[in-house]
This record gives sequence, structure tokens and C-alpha cells, in this order.
Amino acid sequence: MPVHDRAPAAQKLDIERDGSSRPGVSFSDLPGNPWTMLRGDIEKAAFSILPEDVEIRYSTVPTTIHQDEAGVDVTLHDTSAGTSVTERFDLVVGADGLRSTVWSLVFGPHEKYLLRLNYMIAAFQFHGTPLGLVPGQAATLLEPDRSMWVFAYRDHDPTILLTYRTDVIDALGTADELLFDSAEQVRMDRWHKGRVVLVVDAAWCVTLYAGMGVSSGLVGAELLGTLLERHPADVGSALNAWEQALRPYIDHYLDGAAADRKVFVVDNRLEILFRRMMPWLRRFRLGQRIVNRVVRVDEIARYKNVDIVGAVMNGSEGKTVRR
Repeated sequence: MPVHDRAPAAQKLDIERDGSSRPGVSFSDLPGNPWTMLRGDIEKAAFSILPEDVEIRYSTVPTTIHQDEAGVDVTLHDTSAGTSVTERFDLVVGADGLRSTVWSLVFGPHEKYLLRLNYMIAAFQFHGTPLGLVPGQAATLLEPDRSMWVFAYRDHDPTILLTYRTDVIDALGTADELLFDSAEQVRMDRWHKGRVVLVVDAAWCVTLYAGMGVSSGLVGAELLGTLLERHPADVGSALNAWEQALRPYIDHYLDGAAADRKVFVVDNRLEILFRRMMPWLRRFRLGQRIVNRVVRVDEIARYKNVDIVGAVMNGSEGKTVRR
């Protein structure tokens, strides 16, 4: 199943509680021509290209993990049937998200690696078009310490994201699916231990504020497979090379999340005023330079638009990226 850009054609709006609005800047305006898509798009595409011999088990969770130099013994519990079985694997990859079970069984309690950003988020799909917008139109309402984002798509219902410290809008209560959680990062000194490795949010949750969750997951998985193929007889060398090559980029996303958070929710009205002026500033050379510095355009090009796997395959494996 091919993925496609769902970026809408309608002008994004910055809106106010009194109903007034003005043109806003969308994510499609960022350098690198980023696509707008849903996580579900990536999931469906990934499932569609899985080899036929890949076994998928639902309602199954690990309960114990024991490893030695030759392999890993994992006890798997089928929560639907109520049965358990212990199997042996060459490598265990924990990709089970924030507060990962694999993580807690092998690396210790979650609290040891979680960093709270002191913000709450709620995200859900909105059926139809929010009042006051046209189909396919994105919008942002910003107030100090809280915000509402309408992420629009040209061929799909919009998603609404709230970062807030007050009551949630009524539509939240009727949503079919809901993400409601604190914004937390995962920061670990090592992503692997022996023959167990963590990837994506289980290893380096950068939070949605960094905007690289899916992208880092895809490149992390591809790079892991690439280096396992490059070191077929030495899992340890493959994992060390993988982490050394990937970590400078992930560390940058983690470190930049605090600044990126201000894209989604601002601290004061002065920051709101600057956001309102951005479309006007971008009409002038000096204004564009100011906007580029605030948005950190150079860092986006260097860390977010780079072909990490290509760099490794071209011989820069293990080299540190200068920051």
C-alpha cells in the first residue's frame, strides 16, 4: 500500500475565541517539503509489505525475559486464551511504546528513564469539519499555556490536538479513539542490553513536540535491519554500530523538544504576537532570516531531512555528527 501526501490545499488559519482569524503558517511550509499523513497510513503500509512467513500474534505480551550469550528465552502470555509459552529467540526487539513491557523486564522501572515536560495532551479524530472552517482547512488557537490544533487532511477527517490546563471541548467525549497522556520523554544511556534492544518510543520517546516520532521509528528500524545484515554473525557489533550511528540524531530531537514545544503551546502573549507576525515577516529578506532562526531551519535540514541510513551505507557508520 503506497503512502501519499495528505496536505490540504486550503489556507491554514490562526483563530481566536471571538471568531476572528488570520492566515497562519502550516507544517508544509517547513524546509524539505514534509508530507502530511496519519500514523495509520504508515501502519497499513508496513503491514502490506510484510513477508508471508512473518507471524503476527495479537493479545500476546511478554512476562519474563532471560538471556545468555547464545539467545533469549521469552515467556509469552496470550491474554485472550489465558495461556503462556516460553520460546527462544536470537534477538528481542522491544517496540511496545512508552512504558514498554520489554523495557521494564530488562532495563528496570520506567521512572528511571522518564523525563516529564509538565504538559498534558489529548488527541482525537473529529468527524466532519469543525464549525467555522471549510473542509480540509487547518487551524490553530493559541493562548498562554494552552492550545488547540486542527490538523486537516485533504482526504480524511481532521485530527484535533489539545495541550491544555482546563476543560476539554465537548467533541472529545464522543471520539471513537483517544490519546490522553502526559508529555514525557524517554532518555536512556543505552538502548540495548545483550540480545535485547529497544526502539522507537520504548527507547527514545521524543514526544510529539519534536515531530519525529514516526520518522525516527522508521529510520531506526531500517538502520537496525541494515546493520544486522552487515554483521550477521555478531549481534553485539551490529547493535553497537546501530546505536552509535543513530544516537546523535535522536539526542538532537530530545534536546530540541523543549524549544519545539513552543510551536504547539506558547508561554506568553509576546510569543503569540510573534507567531501572528510570521506570515508578514516572511515577505522580507531580514524577516525571513529571523523566522528561519526561530524555527531553526538549519537544524531541520541537518538533522530531520538527512538520509541517516544512506549516510551509514556510504561509509559514515559510527561517525559522530558535529553539533
